[in-house]
Amino acid sequence: MGASLAAPAGRTSAWLTPWLGQLPPPAGHLAAVQQRGRRALAEQPLPGSREEAWRFTDLSLLAQLPLQPASAAEPNPPLPPAEPGVLRLHLDGCGDPLAGLDLPNGLQPLSAVELAQGLGHTLAATGCEHHWPVELNHATASRVLALRVASRAQVRLELVSAQPAALMPLRLLLVLEEKAELELSQLLLAQQPGLTSLVLEAHLARSARLEHGLVALGHPDAALLGHLAVEQEPESSVALTSVSAGWGLARLEPRLLQVDGQAQSTLRGLQLVDGHQIADTHSHVHFGGPEGQLDQVHKAVAAGQGRSVFNGAVRVPRAAQRTNAAQLSRNLLLSDRARIDTKPELEIVADDVKCAHGATVSSLQTEELFYLQSRGIDADQAAGLLKRAFCEEVLRQLPAPARACCPPERLQLEVR
Repeated sequence: MGASLAAPAGRTSAWLTPWLGQLPPPAGHLAAVQQRGRRALAEQPLPGSREEAWRFTDLSLLAQLPLQPASAAEPNPPLPPAEPGVLRLHLDGCGDPLAGLDLPNGLQPLSAVELAQGLGHTLAATGCEHHWPVELNHATASRVLALRVASRAQVRLELVSAQPAALMPLRLLLVLEEKAELELSQLLLAQQPGLTSLVLEAHLARSARLEHGLVALGHPDAALLGHLAVEQEPESSVALTSVSAGWGLARLEPRLLQVDGQAQSTLRGLQLVDGHQIADTHSHVHFGGPEGQLDQVHKAVAAGQGRSVFNGAVRVPRAAQRTNAAQLSRNLLLSDRARIDTKPELEIVADDVKCAHGATVSSLQTEELFYLQSRGIDADQAAGLLKRAFCEEVLRQLPAPARACCPPERLQLEVR
């Protein structure tokens, strides 16, 4: 396999080609996907600063990580009991999370035929099937959690993943039938060096509803690369909320396509960086028809020498008349050595639209700190309260199970 995956000279990094040669042979029902992904990685250059989308994202951490595929599941992290009516699954990319479980009414695994038809479809529709992090997932994922939510069913699901000192590739495929509703809470934890690779595809039929809350709590020597791709049929609604903190490198790419418009999309994001951490969110929303709606708020808190990056692209072609889209990037800079790069981006061809975007970067306000201190609150506690208030707009949008797994101390938002 090492010879067949040899890369053109100078196109890949020094560590990537040897790493590809050390991967176990493709196996299982994703063997063909693995083989295609490995060939793509061997042929593609590693993303770098010469590419606009990767200009501020330093991938050098990956060369220092243990990237052998995990051979066994990591012990389940201590968590509060699952809420009543919520099905909790432990997803590690190795074992079958559905083994021995009775699924609730309305939730079914996809058949092999449905999996073959659906896997990769939404990635292609949203234009990210050949992105480097997606190909990395293709090359290494041996399992996919593929589920259908039946028409008019209401399902609450919680996914928990604890990254081992290795590579953990997670792959999900969700199909929501007409008027189906899914509340999905997802917790990603890393307490040691390693890489978590997440690729989620979701297709929403007419009038379906998806609420997805992602809480990713990392380690300074761990990396997270995630793609969340969603297709929406008319009258459907999706609310994606993500919170990330603690990763040496975290890059999330939510990509939404309103197939024929007339759908509602809500995006909420919060990323916190400290030390020498990098957090990067690249979102992309495309309106394929008229009367679509988007409400997006992205927030970042940067301290130490951390770097926060946000690029939010919204595409409104001529077919998307009467689109109503709002995008806001709000950022809190807590150190003169931290850095925030934010770029809201609208591309509008339609002429009958309501579209707006904006970005702000500020520090903790002296007047607000003074007000709290004048009421007997010490300086550190006052700063903590203001940071909590800044983040709360996003945190309160998480589904209840996801929020319960997002304690303030893990986000460095505790008030002492």
